[in-house]
Amino acid sequence: MFAPILRTALLGLALTAPAFADTSATTPQKDSPMTKIQFTFGAEVLTATLDDTPAGRDFAALLPLDLDLTDYHGIEKIADLPRKLDTTDAPRAYKPETGDITLYAPWGNLAIFYKPFQKSNGLVRLGAFDGSLAPLVDAGETSVRIEIAD
Repeated sequence: MFAPILRTALLGLALTAPAFADTSATTPQKDSPMTKIQFTFGAEVLTATLDDTPAGRDFAALLPLDLDLTDYHGIEKIADLPRKLDTTDAPRAYKPETGDITLYAPWGNLAIFYKPFQKSNGLVRLGAFDGSLAPLVDAGETSVRIEIAD
């Protein structure tokens, strides 16, 4: 008596489960392309991962780049980029954390944060370093080569 009712209930759940389980529209896909890059200065090589966004992909298209990084207010390292980046669909503001690689769109410059900072209009995240930034911070003002990692 209960077996047909239970079977019907379980079949109904099985038929509706995919609708609840499919979150691909709101969750990043594990197979989305992740662009690994490296920063080389002196004998040091630091790796980072770019976000799969229009700005992150446009930055990757510029590579390789040779830039002179300078310190800015004891919070970030900055350098001018050769052109503006595509900021389509970028949030109006971003709150950077330690290790974030960003674009400050109003000035068109790269900003690498080695300390967290307040949410700022015009700041667009490009990616983040995979590990410690200590060698980059310790290097002071330095020339760096940024390229796609092997």
